[in-house]
This record gives sequence, C-alpha cells and structure tokens, in this order.
Amino acid sequence: MTEDFPKKEIYGLTSQMRRSAVSIPANIAEGYRKRGKLDKARFFNISQGSLEELKYYLILAKDLDYIEENLLEDLTTEVGKLLNSYMKAILNSNS
Repeated sequence: MTEDFPKKEIYGLTSQMRRSAVSIPANIAEGYRKRGKLDKARFFNISQGSLEELKYYLILAKDLDYIEENLLEDLTTEVGKLLNSYMKAILNSNS
C-alpha cells in the first residue's frame, strides 16, 4: 500500500507504517520463547502498541488522501482481537 504514497513520504509516513507493521509479528515471535508469563505478556503488549500505531498511520494516510479507504481496518481489528485473546490466555495460565 505504501508504494503508492508520495516519494516525499519515503522517510516519513511510509517508513513509520512499515516499521510498525513489521514490529507486530516481530514482538510476538520474540515473546513466544520467553519463559515467564509476565515477560511473555510484555512482548505481546508491545505488539499491541505497534498495532495501535499502525491504525493511527492508516487514519493519517486516509486524512492525507494517500488512500481512499482503510482497506486494512478489518484486518487490524482482527489482529487486535487475536492479540487480546492470546494475552488473556497467557496471563490466566498456571505456568
């Protein structure tokens, strides 16, 4: 999606959106191997923060007329639900 943004945004919004999108699964992967549930949950919380950051950038891109509609809104909502469910499962586990 960001490939169609103005070239002036390559080091701005384009870079920020890509960074936050990559950060979501990267923190899930990093947290996956942590032993303690609080440590594991911390990385999932960082993923949640990156997801919220990405949602904001999508709103901004629409406001700047770089995209016509937020085609990723349903996907980001679903990812948020999955992260919330997994976070609850981690925090409620016995190990």
